[in-house]
Amino acid sequence: MLTWLSDWVWQDRLWFPAGLGWADLKDRDGLVFAKGSDLWVIFPIAVCFLIIRQIFERTVAVQLASLLRVREKPRVKAAPNTTLECYFCNASKFPSQSSVEELTKQSGCSVRQVQRWFRRRRNQELPSQIKKFQEASWRFTFYLLAFIAGLGALIDKPWFYDMEEMWNGFPTMPLLPSQYWYYMIELGFYISLLFSVATDVKRKDFKEQIVHHVATILLISFSWLVNYIRAGTLIMLVHDASDYLLESAKMFNYAEWRKTCNYIFILFAAVFIITRLVILPFWIIHTTWVYPLTIYPPFFGFYFFNGLLFVLQCLHIFWAALILRMAIKFLPGNDIVEDERSDREETDSDEEDEDHEKRKNGVVQNGNGHTVFNNNHHHSKME
Repeated sequence: MLTWLSDWVWQDRLWFPAGLGWADLKDRDGLVFAKGSDLWVIFPIAVCFLIIRQIFERTVAVQLASLLRVREKPRVKAAPNTTLECYFCNASKFPSQSSVEELTKQSGCSVRQVQRWFRRRRNQELPSQIKKFQEASWRFTFYLLAFIAGLGALIDKPWFYDMEEMWNGFPTMPLLPSQYWYYMIELGFYISLLFSVATDVKRKDFKEQIVHHVATILLISFSWLVNYIRAGTLIMLVHDASDYLLESAKMFNYAEWRKTCNYIFILFAAVFIITRLVILPFWIIHTTWVYPLTIYPPFFGFYFFNGLLFVLQCLHIFWAALILRMAIKFLPGNDIVEDERSDREETDSDEEDEDHEKRKNGVVQNGNGHTVFNNNHHHSKME
Protein backbone atom coordinates (compact mmCIF):
# COMPACT_ATOMS: atom_id res chain seq x y z
CA MET A 1 0.00 0.00 0.00
CA LEU A 2 2.75 2.47 0.98
CA THR A 3 4.77 1.57 -2.10
CA TRP A 4 1.76 2.18 -4.34
CA LEU A 5 1.05 5.51 -2.63
CA SER A 6 4.68 6.59 -2.97
CA ASP A 7 4.74 5.65 -6.65
CA TRP A 8 1.51 7.56 -7.25
CA VAL A 9 2.65 10.71 -5.39
CA TRP A 10 6.03 10.84 -7.11
CA GLN A 11 4.99 9.94 -10.63
CA ASP A 12 6.78 11.94 -13.31
CA ARG A 13 3.74 13.60 -14.86
CA LEU A 14 2.83 15.35 -11.59
CA TRP A 15 6.16 17.07 -10.99
CA PHE A 16 7.77 17.50 -14.41
CA PRO A 17 6.77 18.67 -17.88
CA ALA A 18 5.74 16.00 -20.39
CA GLY A 19 8.63 13.81 -21.49
CA LEU A 20 10.79 14.57 -18.45
CA GLY A 21 11.06 12.81 -15.07
CA TRP A 22 13.16 11.62 -12.17
CA ALA A 23 15.40 9.59 -14.48
CA ASP A 24 16.72 12.85 -15.93
CA LEU A 25 18.08 13.83 -12.48
CA LYS A 26 20.38 10.82 -12.06
CA ASP A 27 24.10 11.58 -11.77
CA ARG A 28 25.97 11.00 -15.03
CA ASP A 29 29.10 12.09 -16.90
CA GLY A 30 30.55 13.72 -13.79
CA LEU A 31 27.43 15.85 -13.28
CA VAL A 32 25.72 15.80 -9.87
CA PHE A 33 22.03 16.55 -9.36
CA ALA A 34 19.95 17.27 -6.26
CA LYS A 35 18.48 14.21 -4.51
CA GLY A 36 15.77 13.80 -1.89
CA SER A 37 18.18 11.86 0.36
CA ASP A 38 20.33 15.00 0.64
CA LEU A 39 17.67 16.62 2.82
CA TRP A 40 18.33 14.29 5.77
CA VAL A 41 21.39 16.37 6.60
CA ILE A 42 19.21 19.36 7.57
CA PHE A 43 18.22 17.73 10.87
CA PRO A 44 21.73 17.44 12.32
CA ILE A 45 22.39 20.94 10.97
CA ALA A 46 19.27 22.18 12.82
CA VAL A 47 20.49 20.57 16.06
CA CYS A 48 23.89 22.25 15.57
CA PHE A 49 22.13 25.58 15.12
CA LEU A 50 20.23 25.08 18.39
CA ILE A 51 23.46 24.35 20.25
CA ILE A 52 25.32 27.26 18.64
CA ARG A 53 22.41 29.54 19.43
CA GLN A 54 22.47 28.66 23.13
CA ILE A 55 26.20 29.34 23.29
CA PHE A 56 25.86 32.56 21.27
CA GLU A 57 22.99 33.98 23.35
CA ARG A 58 24.71 33.22 26.67
CA THR A 59 28.09 34.64 25.67
CA VAL A 60 28.26 36.95 22.66
CA ALA A 61 24.70 38.31 22.97
CA VAL A 62 25.06 38.99 26.70
CA GLN A 63 28.34 40.83 26.14
CA LEU A 64 26.83 42.82 23.28
CA ALA A 65 23.81 43.72 25.42
CA SER A 66 26.16 44.97 28.12
CA LEU A 67 28.14 46.98 25.57
CA LEU A 68 24.97 48.64 24.26
CA ARG A 69 23.71 49.09 27.84
CA VAL A 70 20.49 47.17 27.45
CA ARG A 71 18.62 47.62 30.71
CA GLU A 72 15.73 45.75 32.24
CA LYS A 73 12.67 47.84 33.01
CA PRO A 74 11.70 47.56 36.69
CA ARG A 75 8.51 45.61 37.18
CA VAL A 76 6.29 45.61 40.24
CA LYS A 77 5.38 42.02 41.07
CA ALA A 78 1.81 41.08 41.85
CA ALA A 79 1.26 40.35 45.54
CA PRO A 80 0.61 36.65 46.35
CA ASN A 81 -3.12 35.92 46.11
CA THR A 82 -4.31 32.32 45.77
CA THR A 83 -7.77 33.21 44.42
CA LEU A 84 -6.54 35.59 41.73
CA GLU A 85 -3.62 33.33 40.81
CA CYS A 86 -5.95 30.37 40.33
CA TYR A 87 -8.20 32.40 38.04
CA PHE A 88 -5.21 33.77 36.11
CA CYS A 89 -3.75 30.32 35.45
CA ASN A 90 -6.94 28.36 34.83
CA ALA A 91 -9.53 30.80 33.49
CA SER A 92 -8.26 33.97 31.83
CA LYS A 93 -5.47 36.52 32.01
CA PHE A 94 -7.94 39.21 30.97
CA PRO A 95 -11.03 38.89 33.19
CA SER A 96 -14.27 40.54 32.11
CA GLN A 97 -15.89 43.25 34.23
CA SER A 98 -18.40 40.78 35.66
CA SER A 99 -15.56 38.37 36.54
CA VAL A 100 -13.64 41.19 38.22
CA GLU A 101 -16.64 42.02 40.39
CA GLU A 102 -16.99 38.35 41.35
CA LEU A 103 -13.29 38.14 42.18
CA THR A 104 -13.57 41.17 44.46
CA LYS A 105 -16.05 39.24 46.60
CA GLN A 106 -13.91 36.10 46.68
CA SER A 107 -10.57 37.81 47.35
CA GLY A 108 -11.69 40.70 49.56
CA CYS A 109 -10.00 43.22 47.25
CA SER A 110 -11.48 46.26 45.55
CA VAL A 111 -12.07 46.41 41.81
CA ARG A 112 -9.06 48.72 41.44
CA GLN A 113 -6.82 46.29 43.34
CA VAL A 114 -7.98 43.30 41.27
CA GLN A 115 -7.39 45.14 38.00
CA ARG A 116 -3.96 46.27 39.14
CA TRP A 117 -3.06 42.74 40.27
CA PHE A 118 -3.94 41.25 36.87
CA ARG A 119 -2.02 43.99 35.06
CA ARG A 120 1.10 43.36 37.11
CA ARG A 121 0.70 39.59 36.81
CA ARG A 122 0.48 39.85 33.02
CA ASN A 123 3.63 41.93 32.99
CA GLN A 124 5.46 39.15 34.82
CA GLU A 125 4.64 36.82 31.90
CA LEU A 126 6.25 39.09 29.33
CA PRO A 127 9.81 38.27 28.20
CA SER A 128 12.65 40.43 29.48
CA GLN A 129 14.50 42.98 27.37
CA ILE A 130 17.64 40.87 27.59
CA LYS A 131 15.86 37.78 26.21
CA LYS A 132 14.38 39.74 23.33
CA PHE A 133 17.79 41.27 22.61
CA GLN A 134 19.43 37.83 22.63
CA GLU A 135 16.95 36.47 20.09
CA ALA A 136 17.27 39.53 17.85
CA SER A 137 21.07 39.46 17.91
CA TRP A 138 21.14 35.74 17.02
CA ARG A 139 18.82 36.20 14.06
CA PHE A 140 20.67 39.34 12.98
CA THR A 141 23.93 37.41 12.91
CA PHE A 142 22.51 34.53 10.89
CA TYR A 143 20.55 36.64 8.38
CA LEU A 144 23.51 38.95 7.77
CA LEU A 145 25.94 36.07 7.20
CA ALA A 146 23.36 34.20 5.08
CA PHE A 147 22.78 37.28 2.90
CA ILE A 148 26.51 37.84 2.39
CA ALA A 149 27.06 34.14 1.60
CA GLY A 150 24.06 34.02 -0.75
CA LEU A 151 25.17 37.15 -2.56
CA GLY A 152 28.67 35.70 -2.95
CA ALA A 153 27.25 32.46 -4.34
CA LEU A 154 24.96 34.20 -6.87
CA ILE A 155 26.77 37.36 -7.91
CA ASP A 156 28.56 35.64 -10.82
CA LYS A 157 25.63 33.51 -11.98
CA PRO A 158 23.74 34.46 -15.18
CA TRP A 159 20.30 33.94 -13.58
CA PHE A 160 21.12 36.62 -11.00
CA TYR A 161 20.84 39.19 -13.80
CA ASP A 162 18.57 37.43 -16.30
CA MET A 163 15.61 35.74 -14.60
CA GLU A 164 14.79 33.60 -17.63
CA GLU A 165 18.11 31.81 -17.12
CA MET A 166 16.44 30.08 -14.15
CA TRP A 167 14.82 27.70 -16.67
CA ASN A 168 17.69 27.27 -19.13
CA GLY A 169 18.08 23.48 -19.43
CA PHE A 170 15.41 22.65 -16.82
CA PRO A 171 15.30 20.18 -15.15
CA THR A 172 18.76 18.83 -16.05
CA MET A 173 20.70 21.63 -14.36
CA PRO A 174 23.74 20.25 -12.45
CA LEU A 175 24.12 21.02 -8.74
CA LEU A 176 26.90 23.39 -7.63
CA PRO A 177 28.61 22.98 -4.21
CA SER A 178 27.68 26.57 -3.25
CA GLN A 179 24.01 25.81 -3.99
CA TYR A 180 24.13 22.65 -1.88
CA TRP A 181 25.45 24.40 1.23
CA TYR A 182 23.26 27.46 0.76
CA TYR A 183 20.17 25.23 0.70
CA MET A 184 21.15 22.94 3.57
CA ILE A 185 22.14 25.78 5.89
CA GLU A 186 18.98 27.80 5.18
CA LEU A 187 16.76 24.73 5.63
CA GLY A 188 18.57 23.73 8.81
CA PHE A 189 18.06 27.23 10.23
CA TYR A 190 14.30 27.28 9.53
CA ILE A 191 13.94 23.80 11.02
CA SER A 192 15.73 25.05 14.15
CA LEU A 193 13.25 27.94 14.36
CA LEU A 194 10.39 25.43 14.41
CA PHE A 195 12.16 23.43 17.12
CA SER A 196 12.61 26.52 19.31
CA VAL A 197 9.20 28.10 18.70
CA ALA A 198 7.91 26.96 22.11
CA THR A 199 10.60 28.89 23.99
CA ASP A 200 10.95 31.93 21.72
CA VAL A 201 9.22 35.23 22.40
CA LYS A 202 5.62 34.88 21.21
CA ARG A 203 4.33 37.84 19.23
CA LYS A 204 0.91 38.80 17.93
CA ASP A 205 1.68 37.30 14.52
CA PHE A 206 2.71 33.96 16.05
CA LYS A 207 0.37 31.94 13.81
CA GLU A 208 1.51 33.83 10.71
CA GLN A 209 5.13 33.12 11.67
CA ILE A 210 4.40 29.39 11.91
CA VAL A 211 2.68 29.45 8.52
CA HIS A 212 5.65 31.36 7.09
CA HIS A 213 8.21 28.88 8.47
CA VAL A 214 6.25 25.84 7.25
CA ALA A 215 5.62 27.36 3.80
CA THR A 216 9.29 28.33 3.52
CA ILE A 217 10.48 24.84 4.48
CA LEU A 218 8.05 23.24 2.00
CA LEU A 219 9.02 25.69 -0.72
CA ILE A 220 12.78 25.23 -0.27
CA SER A 221 12.48 21.43 0.06
CA PHE A 222 10.21 21.11 -2.97
CA SER A 223 12.41 23.35 -5.12
CA TRP A 224 15.33 21.11 -4.16
CA LEU A 225 13.54 17.87 -5.04
CA VAL A 226 12.42 18.96 -8.52
CA ASN A 227 15.54 21.03 -9.27
CA TYR A 228 14.01 24.51 -9.08
CA ILE A 229 17.26 25.38 -7.32
CA ARG A 230 18.08 28.50 -9.29
CA ALA A 231 14.71 30.03 -8.43
CA GLY A 232 15.06 28.83 -4.83
CA THR A 233 18.41 30.56 -4.29
CA LEU A 234 17.02 33.86 -5.59
CA ILE A 235 13.97 33.60 -3.33
CA MET A 236 16.16 32.92 -0.27
CA LEU A 237 18.43 35.86 -1.10
CA VAL A 238 15.45 38.21 -1.44
CA HIS A 239 14.22 37.17 2.03
CA ASP A 240 17.63 37.53 3.68
CA ALA A 241 18.13 41.01 2.15
CA SER A 242 15.88 42.77 4.67
CA ASP A 243 15.63 40.42 7.68
CA TYR A 244 18.99 41.39 9.21
CA LEU A 245 18.00 45.07 9.07
CA LEU A 246 14.81 44.41 11.05
CA GLU A 247 16.70 42.43 13.71
CA SER A 248 19.34 45.15 14.05
CA ALA A 249 16.59 47.78 14.45
CA LYS A 250 15.11 45.66 17.26
CA MET A 251 18.50 45.42 18.94
CA PHE A 252 18.94 49.20 18.99
CA ASN A 253 15.34 49.64 20.11
CA TYR A 254 15.92 47.38 23.13
CA ALA A 255 19.10 49.37 23.85
CA GLU A 256 17.02 52.59 23.61
CA TRP A 257 19.11 54.03 20.78
CA ARG A 258 15.94 55.58 19.36
CA LYS A 259 17.36 57.61 16.46
CA THR A 260 19.60 54.78 15.29
CA CYS A 261 16.65 52.38 15.50
CA ASN A 262 14.46 54.72 13.46
CA TYR A 263 17.03 55.24 10.71
CA ILE A 264 17.64 51.50 10.38
CA PHE A 265 13.89 50.84 10.44
CA ILE A 266 13.33 53.30 7.58
CA LEU A 267 16.05 51.52 5.60
CA PHE A 268 14.51 48.15 6.45
CA ALA A 269 11.03 49.29 5.34
CA ALA A 270 12.43 50.50 2.01
CA VAL A 271 14.40 47.30 1.39
CA PHE A 272 11.44 45.11 2.46
CA ILE A 273 9.02 46.82 0.10
CA ILE A 274 11.47 46.81 -2.82
CA THR A 275 12.53 43.18 -2.42
CA ARG A 276 9.28 41.50 -1.31
CA LEU A 277 6.58 43.66 -2.90
CA VAL A 278 8.42 44.54 -6.12
CA ILE A 279 11.32 42.22 -6.97
CA LEU A 280 9.74 39.00 -5.68
CA PRO A 281 6.28 39.29 -7.29
CA PHE A 282 7.10 41.25 -10.46
CA TRP A 283 10.46 39.67 -11.30
CA ILE A 284 10.86 36.27 -9.67
CA ILE A 285 7.24 35.08 -9.36
CA HIS A 286 6.47 36.52 -12.78
CA THR A 287 9.31 34.42 -14.19
CA THR A 288 8.17 31.27 -12.35
CA TRP A 289 4.51 31.77 -13.34
CA VAL A 290 4.50 33.31 -16.82
CA TYR A 291 7.77 32.38 -18.54
CA PRO A 292 7.60 28.56 -18.02
CA LEU A 293 4.26 28.48 -19.88
CA THR A 294 6.07 29.66 -23.01
CA ILE A 295 8.31 26.58 -22.82
CA TYR A 296 6.01 23.73 -21.74
CA PRO A 297 2.37 23.07 -20.77
CA PRO A 298 1.41 23.58 -17.09
CA PHE A 299 1.56 20.63 -14.70
CA PHE A 300 0.79 19.98 -11.03
CA GLY A 301 4.30 20.80 -9.77
CA PHE A 302 4.13 24.14 -11.55
CA TYR A 303 0.92 25.05 -9.68
CA PHE A 304 2.18 23.67 -6.36
CA PHE A 305 5.41 25.69 -6.45
CA ASN A 306 3.68 28.92 -7.42
CA GLY A 307 0.94 28.26 -4.87
CA LEU A 308 3.52 28.23 -2.07
CA LEU A 309 4.99 31.45 -3.44
CA PHE A 310 1.50 32.96 -3.37
CA VAL A 311 1.12 32.05 0.33
CA LEU A 312 4.44 33.74 1.10
CA GLN A 313 3.43 36.80 -0.90
CA CYS A 314 0.18 37.13 1.08
CA LEU A 315 2.19 37.05 4.31
CA HIS A 316 4.52 39.72 2.91
CA ILE A 317 1.54 41.98 2.25
CA PHE A 318 0.31 41.36 5.82
CA TRP A 319 3.69 42.30 7.29
CA ALA A 320 4.08 45.27 4.94
CA ALA A 321 0.88 46.71 6.44
CA LEU A 322 2.36 46.38 9.96
CA ILE A 323 5.63 47.94 8.82
CA LEU A 324 3.92 50.92 7.20
CA ARG A 325 1.76 51.40 10.30
CA MET A 326 4.89 51.59 12.46
CA ALA A 327 6.65 53.88 9.98
CA ILE A 328 3.73 56.33 9.99
CA LYS A 329 3.85 56.52 13.80
CA PHE A 330 7.35 57.95 14.00
CA LEU A 331 7.58 59.93 10.75
CA PRO A 332 5.89 63.08 12.22
CA GLY A 333 8.49 63.18 15.00
CA ASN A 334 7.72 60.37 17.39
CA ASP A 335 11.11 59.00 18.48
CA ILE A 336 9.81 55.65 19.73
CA VAL A 337 9.22 52.71 17.43
CA GLU A 338 7.35 49.80 18.98
CA ASP A 339 7.12 46.38 17.38
CA GLU A 340 3.46 46.07 16.35
CA ARG A 341 3.75 42.30 16.80
CA SER A 342 4.83 42.50 20.46
CA ASP A 343 2.65 42.80 23.54
CA ARG A 344 3.15 46.16 25.22
CA GLU A 345 4.03 46.20 28.90
CA GLU A 346 1.21 47.75 30.93
CA THR A 347 1.94 50.35 33.59
CA ASP A 348 -0.01 51.86 36.45
CA SER A 349 -0.28 55.07 34.42
CA ASP A 350 -2.57 53.16 32.06
CA GLU A 351 -5.08 52.93 34.86
CA GLU A 352 -4.86 56.69 35.45
CA ASP A 353 -5.45 57.30 31.73
CA GLU A 354 -8.52 55.07 31.83
CA ASP A 355 -9.87 56.91 34.87
CA HIS A 356 -9.25 60.25 33.18
CA GLU A 357 -11.14 59.09 30.09
CA LYS A 358 -14.06 57.87 32.22
CA ARG A 359 -14.24 61.19 34.10
CA LYS A 360 -14.11 62.97 30.78
CA ASN A 361 -17.14 60.96 29.67
CA GLY A 362 -18.93 61.62 32.96
CA VAL A 363 -18.63 58.12 34.42
CA VAL A 364 -16.46 57.09 37.36
CA GLN A 365 -16.31 54.16 39.77
CA ASN A 366 -16.31 54.37 43.51
CA GLY A 367 -14.06 52.26 45.72
CA ASN A 368 -16.45 49.30 45.57
CA GLY A 369 -16.48 49.27 41.80
CA HIS A 370 -20.02 50.70 41.40
CA THR A 371 -20.63 53.15 38.60
CA VAL A 372 -21.64 56.71 39.56
CA PHE A 373 -22.15 59.79 37.40
CA ASN A 374 -19.87 62.81 37.41
CA ASN A 375 -22.19 65.67 38.42
CA ASN A 376 -19.83 68.34 37.15
CA HIS A 377 -20.07 66.83 33.72
CA HIS A 378 -23.87 66.99 33.77
CA HIS A 379 -23.86 70.60 34.98
CA SER A 380 -21.64 71.64 32.13
CA LYS A 381 -23.87 69.83 29.68
CA MET A 382 -26.95 71.64 31.03
CA GLU A 383 -25.29 75.03 30.86
